[in-house]
Amino acid sequence: MDSALKVIAVIALYVFPIALCETTGETFVCPEVGGNGNYADPATCRRFYQCVDNFPYLNRCPAGLYFDDVNKLCTFKNEARCGPLPTTEAPSTENPIDLAQKCDTSQCTLPYCFCSRDGTIIPGGLDPKETPQMILLTFDGALNQNNYDHYQKVFSHNKKNPNGCLIKGTFFISHEYCDYNMVQEFAHRGHEIGVETVSLQKGLHDKGYEEWVAEMIGMREILVNFANLTKSDIVGMRAPFLKPGRNTQYEVIEDYGFVYDSSIGIPPSRVPIWPYSLDYKIPHECKSGTCPTKSFKGTWEVPLNAHYVATYEGGHCPYLDQCVLHSHDANEVFEWLREDFERYYSQNRAPYMMPFHTNWFQIKELEDGLHKFIDWANKQPDVWFVTTTQMLTWMTDPKTTKDLSGFEPWMCDKPEQLPAPPCNLPNKCPLSFKHPETNISGTRYLSTCKECPRKYPWLGDSKGTGVAGADVYSPENRKK
Repeated sequence: MDSALKVIAVIALYVFPIALCETTGETFVCPEVGGNGNYADPATCRRFYQCVDNFPYLNRCPAGLYFDDVNKLCTFKNEARCGPLPTTEAPSTENPIDLAQKCDTSQCTLPYCFCSRDGTIIPGGLDPKETPQMILLTFDGALNQNNYDHYQKVFSHNKKNPNGCLIKGTFFISHEYCDYNMVQEFAHRGHEIGVETVSLQKGLHDKGYEEWVAEMIGMREILVNFANLTKSDIVGMRAPFLKPGRNTQYEVIEDYGFVYDSSIGIPPSRVPIWPYSLDYKIPHECKSGTCPTKSFKGTWEVPLNAHYVATYEGGHCPYLDQCVLHSHDANEVFEWLREDFERYYSQNRAPYMMPFHTNWFQIKELEDGLHKFIDWANKQPDVWFVTTTQMLTWMTDPKTTKDLSGFEPWMCDKPEQLPAPPCNLPNKCPLSFKHPETNISGTRYLSTCKECPRKYPWLGDSKGTGVAGADVYSPENRKK
């Protein structure tokens, strides 16, 4: 097999130089269903297999790290759950009568519904050359001093869309270590703020309705309480570790007035998938195994297409920082991104989502390669950097590239339409906090223009009152 196909390990939270994959004579067999991905080496926790197109490549964790068979990545020894661990499917509680049906384009029409047989059709039946190529820059996790300056550079004032307005992105915020004055600043600049739950707890995908309400609505309330946002500012969410909560998560989305979810990863596909409404069955393989199976009319899904190049160098990944670009040369990073992008631009122009965690920006060559790509893409006449909601607004009312100069939802923001500006001297609130999972006490600093709370806000206490279970949420859109 061509050595270019020997895939580099996918490491979700730590990016280190590692040895190239090697094939072995061992009898590891990739699973027939959902076989692409990482799997524990039965012989040792220091190695794992990455399956690509049902072929196993042996990978070694970087020095000092061990493979965690729960999160499927290399991490520190005290955090790694050594495998292979047995997997058990959650018991099915679905009523077959409620299961979603296959797409019916005669019944599913814009602006309220969109689907296609395989998910690749452009909304409105537009020709690809008349379709704007939208790029969605998305960022997961807390905003703080570790990433603030890096994200500022991504959206520098010389980067503008073809209509002269500044490029925009979407931030899916988690709570711990978050600076809410910084969140307020990005929101005031017209970037979109979504939620990624309060605690980022593992295993949330198998939890019940109340747990999802506490995580999702609690995070939204924390943003309202400490970042000066309104509920109507926050309409999208992303599940931790891209593990959707089966039907339960989407029931919460529906009941509490969210517009869209962006949690479903898609395996590598020749033609990218467009976002779709969940009126009908999802049009692709569910990589996580925890996707919704019922119909959720009017709820939109903005999936994460896998990123990869033809040789599979660097692997394939939903988050860009999960692909390991071993050269770490800025020009080669740029060329990798451009080849990945061309699969969208030269075919059906599905939105090119670029999802990141902070760790991409900890390696200068990766950051420089990203800036080279953004600068290049920003010079193309039919490329637009928009928020997720701006993209969905276009989908409900598709316009050709020649009609976009006056497209109102993409026009420059007016000050009165934006959240309030951040304050010059935010309160830096030192608050004691005992993490319920680790049972370790410490201090968390919460930065906000609002008054300091009594306690560190957490699940069940989004205002930080110190009263356990103080939050009582009522569904906004619960069907009678």
